[in-house]
Amino acid sequence: MRSANNEKPLVHVVDDDASMRSALKGLFDSVGLQTESYATAEDFLSANLTDRPGCIVLDVRLPGVNGLEFQGRLTQIGVGIPVVMMTGFGDIPMSVHAMKHGAVDFLPKPFRDQDMLDAVMAAIERDRQRRVIENDISQLRERFETLSPREQEVMLHVTAGKMNKQVAGDLGISEITVKIHRGAAMHKMGARTYAELVRMADVLKPDRRKLGR
Repeated sequence: MRSANNEKPLVHVVDDDASMRSALKGLFDSVGLQTESYATAEDFLSANLTDRPGCIVLDVRLPGVNGLEFQGRLTQIGVGIPVVMMTGFGDIPMSVHAMKHGAVDFLPKPFRDQDMLDAVMAAIERDRQRRVIENDISQLRERFETLSPREQEVMLHVTAGKMNKQVAGDLGISEITVKIHRGAAMHKMGARTYAELVRMADVLKPDRRKLGR
């Protein structure tokens, strides 16, 4: 994705019906939301997306990859932009499938403008929250990488609930050395208390599994 300083929300409309794309653009323009439109799922996937808050308004019936398949592909490739589904041929199984896979809402056509705006605003707010969480996790991982390999080992051992003496025995080092590495890890991670360090280690579960091999 292209990084952008402009944090104004962007709504991606994916629908093969040109008149629907135009109508939605006009609706979102009326409340100050910028819109990018795509006729197919492939058009969206090949686009050079800007990195900013937003959501995807997605039609179920699309040529090639349909909306439900596209929703699954987004998850597979790690695109976390929230989705609002819409269809003129919706049924309960489709709605359940979409919601189970993370759709914010599922709107049958024709829908009220206000219902669409409510769904889009909710999706944008969810995306803002997701981005804050991902940024926090990214910063934690960057701090974790500043630890030496031994400091990482000590941090992951002590946050697993082991006493300093146990960690010393597991790693073949002195208890004093464990305390030194533990203090250094807390300082570099910005943890004021042991409880904070435990919460940080819990967020870094993938790193814990990798180092535990």
